[in-house]
Amino acid sequence: QVQLVPSGGGLVPAGDSLRLSCVASGPTFSSYAMGWFRQVPGKEREFVAAISESGGSTTYADVVKGRVTISRDNAKNTVYLQMNSLRPEDTALYSCAARTAYYASRRDFDYAYWGRGTQVTVSS
Repeated sequence: QVQLVPSGGGLVPAGDSLRLSCVASGPTFSSYAMGWFRQVPGKEREFVAAISESGGSTTYADVVKGRVTISRDNAKNTVYLQMNSLRPEDTALYSCAARTAYYASRRDFDYAYWGRGTQVTVSS
């Protein structure tokens, strides 16, 4: 079982950037595809980005494409989410997730392991 600890959230003005990190426990991080999701209170969890085990394949939600980059460092057991040109509508609780598969998935139910979340707030 893997444990995920996200960090890097904060309060930033619109147009600014943030880099979220998610550190995974355990020696088999490279066996997991990873994803980032976000949720606003009262709304369903929303897919943001995902990356395959090796990092060779990535996928993004249309609403963030071109502004967000997901990457991973398997030597550091860490997945990153670089977010640029942030907008007030990006405000949410961002969670990282892991699935024991090579391919990334856009579906939250494909992920067995979840971090607790890090809050991102973008002011207008």
